[in-house]
Amino acid sequence: MRKLSAAIFVLLLGSTAKGQWRQISTQSEPSSLRGLEHRYIVVEDSAAGDRASLEVAIFSTKSCRLRIIDQSREPRVDLEEAMSRGNFLAAVNGGYFDPDYKLIGLLIVDGTIIAPLQKARLLSGVLSVAAKKVQISRVAEFSLAQKPEAAVESGPMLVDLGKSVRGLESTRAARRTFAAVGPGDKAALGFCSDVTLADLSNILPTTLTPDFKIQRALNLDGGSSSAFWFKRANGSAFSISEQKPVRDFVAIVPR
Repeated sequence: MRKLSAAIFVLLLGSTAKGQWRQISTQSEPSSLRGLEHRYIVVEDSAAGDRASLEVAIFSTKSCRLRIIDQSREPRVDLEEAMSRGNFLAAVNGGYFDPDYKLIGLLIVDGTIIAPLQKARLLSGVLSVAAKKVQISRVAEFSLAQKPEAAVESGPMLVDLGKSVRGLESTRAARRTFAAVGPGDKAALGFCSDVTLADLSNILPTTLTPDFKIQRALNLDGGSSSAFWFKRANGSAFSISEQKPVRDFVAIVPR
C-alpha cells in the first residue's frame, strides 16, 4: 500500500509562474456509502517533468455532510485514531493554530462558535456547512446569518470561479491539504504530495474533470499538519498520518 507522508507568513510570497500540469493516471475505490469515493491521481508538469500525487475523497452532499472535530485539550490524538472513535467515512486535518494550539481563524463546531472570524491576508476563505449545503466563501462574503453548523476559516484560496488564483507562493514545496466544491451537490476533501501553493492552484482546476469541475478550492493547514483518511467499503482504512498533533479535523459523515 502507498505510504505518503507552519510557516504561515511565507505562503503568499512568490511569483505567478504556472506549470502545465496534466493527469497521467487515476485509480478509484468506493466507500460503503453511495455517493462517496476515494480517488488517487498522479499528475505531471509537462514542462518541468515534475510529478505529484493526490488523494481525494469526493462526495455528494445528498448522502454525506461535513463535521468539524475540535481537539481543544490534551491529549490530542492523530487523525486515524480520532476517526476510529465514531461513524466517520473520510477526513483531513483542518485549519491553522499557533504553537500553543490556539486557533487562528474562525471555527464552528455543531453550531457553536469556538473561535471568531479573523482578518488576515492568509485567511482568505471559509469552508462552511449551512442548510445542507457545503460552501467555500471569501471572508467578505461569509455571514453568520446563515447559521452554519460547521465552519473553518483558512487560506489562501486556490481556485475561484473555476480558475487558478494568481500570485500564490511558487518556491516552497510541501504537503498540502484542501477542500473543494463544484456544481450541484459535489464537494471534496483532499491531500497532495509536495508541491507549491501555485502548483496546487494550477493542478486542481483540471484534475477531477470531466465529472467534477472544481469551482472553488481552499487551502487548509499544510506541511507537517497534512493528513488524509478514508474508510473503504470493506471496513479497512487508507491513512496518511500527520507528522505532528493538530488542533482540528474536517470529516465526512453519513447524512
